[in-house]
Amino acid sequence: MEFPKKQLLVVGDRVLIAAENGDDRTRVGLYLPATAIDSQQVQTGLIVATGPGDAVADISSLDDEPWKVDRREGRSRGMQARVGDHAIFFRKAAVEISFEEKKYLVVPQAAILVLIRDDLPI
Repeated sequence: MEFPKKQLLVVGDRVLIAAENGDDRTRVGLYLPATAIDSQQVQTGLIVATGPGDAVADISSLDDEPWKVDRREGRSRGMQARVGDHAIFFRKAAVEISFEEKKYLVVPQAAILVLIRDDLPI
């Protein structure tokens, strides 16, 4: 019997990051000061998945009585981070997980300091 492949879903305003090694220069060419690297205050990595964002309440339903409100899809405030971005983030806010023998970091979007995106014109 063959089981279906597992899927990793990121929830809320979190991002899934494949961490880079602690070099003084990131893969995208950004230099980090030695003080930041030595004390492990910041880390860099590639964003491999993002959550949908923060949940936003549907204020239009507040005028109706609760039993009259129809069930709608939840809305969320979009994420600034995108898959493929390089992120510089606070290391203390990251949680390390393992999924299918690979290590990742789960980081809240608020802990991301800088996003580096390759937006090349087509």
